[in-house]
Amino acid sequence: MMMTITLFKDFQFDAAHYLPNVSAGHKCGRLHGHSFLMRIEITGELDSCTGWVMDFAELKKACNPIISILDHHYLNDIPGLENPTSEILAKWIWRKIKPDVEILSAVVVKETCTAGCIYRGL
Repeated sequence: MMMTITLFKDFQFDAAHYLPNVSAGHKCGRLHGHSFLMRIEITGELDSCTGWVMDFAELKKACNPIISILDHHYLNDIPGLENPTSEILAKWIWRKIKPDVEILSAVVVKETCTAGCIYRGL
């Protein structure tokens, strides 16, 4: 009997941004930074030989180039992130990772300990 499993790996990066489309005076309209948490979830069948869905090292290899683009950068300057809300950032990350990780099932972006979003792709 096949088992479907969801795995996740967490990554952290620090970045600055502002949200250009918020109302005048909104605090997110000013330049500020976050210590972001990016969680990548994959869902697939358990391999009966390895006992894995995917090697965590392979997932890390697929995600590290994205972290390099984001970490200690100004998100608004990155193409596609001119309005870098958590929602837009999660979708952007999905599009970057999905070609290399076919079993990607969710991207979670947390901008604080208590606030974030989950993108499950289209």
